[in-house]
Amino acid sequence: MIDQSTVDRILETAQIEEVVSDYVTLRKRGVNLIGLCPFHNEKTPSFTVSPAKGICKCFGCGKGGNSVNFIMEVEQISYYEALKLLAKKYNIEIVERELSPEQQAQRNDRESMLIINEYAQKYFSTILHEHIDGKSIGMSYFRERGFNEDIIRKFQLGYSLDQRDAFSQDAQKQGYKKEFLVKTGLTLEHESGQLADRFRGRVMFPVHSLSGKVVAFGGRVLKKDEKTAKYVNSPESEVYHKSNELYGIYFAKQSIVKHDRCFLVEGYTDVISMHQSGIENVVSSSGTSLTQGQIRLIHRFTPNITVIYDGDAAGIKASIRGIDMLLEEGMNIKVVLLPDGEDPDSFAKKQNASDFIAYIEKNSVDFIRFKTNLLLEEAGNDPIKRAGLITDIVRSISVIPDNIIRSVYIKECSSLMSIDEKALYSEINKIKRTKFEKDIERQANPRLAQPPVILTGENAAASTVENIYRLEELSILRYVVRYGERVLFQGEQETEAGVQEVPVTVISFIVMELDSDNILFHDPQHSLLLEEAKSQLDNPAFVAEPYFLNNPNPTISRLALDLATDKYTLCKSQAEQMDKESDHLQELVPRAIYELKNRIILDRIKQKIMELKTANEQEDTAYMDRLMTEINDLNHIKSQLSKTLGERIIIRL
Repeated sequence: MIDQSTVDRILETAQIEEVVSDYVTLRKRGVNLIGLCPFHNEKTPSFTVSPAKGICKCFGCGKGGNSVNFIMEVEQISYYEALKLLAKKYNIEIVERELSPEQQAQRNDRESMLIINEYAQKYFSTILHEHIDGKSIGMSYFRERGFNEDIIRKFQLGYSLDQRDAFSQDAQKQGYKKEFLVKTGLTLEHESGQLADRFRGRVMFPVHSLSGKVVAFGGRVLKKDEKTAKYVNSPESEVYHKSNELYGIYFAKQSIVKHDRCFLVEGYTDVISMHQSGIENVVSSSGTSLTQGQIRLIHRFTPNITVIYDGDAAGIKASIRGIDMLLEEGMNIKVVLLPDGEDPDSFAKKQNASDFIAYIEKNSVDFIRFKTNLLLEEAGNDPIKRAGLITDIVRSISVIPDNIIRSVYIKECSSLMSIDEKALYSEINKIKRTKFEKDIERQANPRLAQPPVILTGENAAASTVENIYRLEELSILRYVVRYGERVLFQGEQETEAGVQEVPVTVISFIVMELDSDNILFHDPQHSLLLEEAKSQLDNPAFVAEPYFLNNPNPTISRLALDLATDKYTLCKSQAEQMDKESDHLQELVPRAIYELKNRIILDRIKQKIMELKTANEQEDTAYMDRLMTEINDLNHIKSQLSKTLGERIIIRL
């Protein structure tokens, strides 16, 4: 791990305008700099850099942060890797704190395996380009597939000799340990102790991690042998977890961000051919079913995904079962069916990028419509099959997290299948209620003891309440990030020496007020930032805004960026307004707390009234009396809060 003093030096030295200008052409606008956003297509510059604050932000897509955040986003690398890249740029020596023996051993194993994988990639590529068998067998195959020299070198393709242990013997001669050759899966060790190359006689497709490191290989056999698997892949290892990797993601990441869309195909050659035709925002799950890890990896770059299928109906039905997970993760899914007899590999060879994209735009449909049409054709007029189809489609719709998108799909599904919307809502509510009950059994979290989401007008109201809570919480956190260390007033604290005055900061006041009424934030990201703020209560050197903006946790730093900036925050006039705002924190901060408390009280009153209605129907007099008392108490609190909030605070800016 990098020593904290080194991290601080990197953050202090890295000039945001210098870092961003390596990727974006910037021009002066007032006290700031502005340019075209590197994260999405735009014609009018909205990417603003503030040298004074040391941050950048795009007011089109919302991305930005400090120098480290920017590098993480634009290079799609980890916090640790971004720090190392900046240290190299500014010639800062990296000082790392000492790891425990276990941590050091684990790191040594990982580094050894990555080094061996890098060696293996170069070995297989050298064989392909220079060995007689590599050129006559491996290169001939790639040429037959239509791959040119540039694309072969770009994807670092290779060939493994059709000999029992040629690679393993060469690696050991170069000083690489048998232990790590076996751990990476490049080498197999028999009970007799003999070694064998896993990929012998195969063309090689290296699998790169997000940062470009070779973590695994796929190998395709060239001999026609029914007993031999067509493709062999590296096994799971310390450096390779196939459920979290996507073939081509390293080469696609910047293009995915630029186009705000990712194309998903099936195999290695599909990805390579599309790249060669000029379409680079494409990845492959490498023949395996999609996993949540892979979906979340795509979601880091874009919520928009287009799945490209060939005409194999059986293959479509097999893979379509796993795509419900895309809906559940909130992805916007389109599906494209290629012409009969074509797959992305063959189709890309016949098209240039613009023609391919034009075909996709013309023929892509949303996933629900595609699935409905596909299954309707199979079900025909059979009522039992149609009922099963409806259940299948409804189950897919039910996992969509966005209420509005879900209701649009319900309307579309109703039209396509000629079934009443109410029946679809009823079925979805049943599915969600069952899931809710299972969640209750699994978890002991009291917040889960709420009624399931019902897709009616009441549900829309519930969703609105959640949004209001979110706004109230953000209002409070805005003061935490911008003014957290500021002293609101002097409080009193009892000590052995007597009562002493102590400064009450914005953060300590907010924490004290929330804890006194056992108030928890609804949004987990908001809770995370507040907990981070609590951890700094006893830190006399704590300064809120730079602390949160430079936080190594990307969730905290991104949320802090949104709270520290708005569309006008980076301009001088808004900074002047914020200075005036800071003069009134004694009134504004408590008001933000009271707004949240008022919302909670109003919701509790509403809940108690609903319970009272149920008790009345059941003629439960004792329960009704208790509820009436509770409602009266809540109304009294509401009255006090309303009086406080009614005293409007006017600030002349």
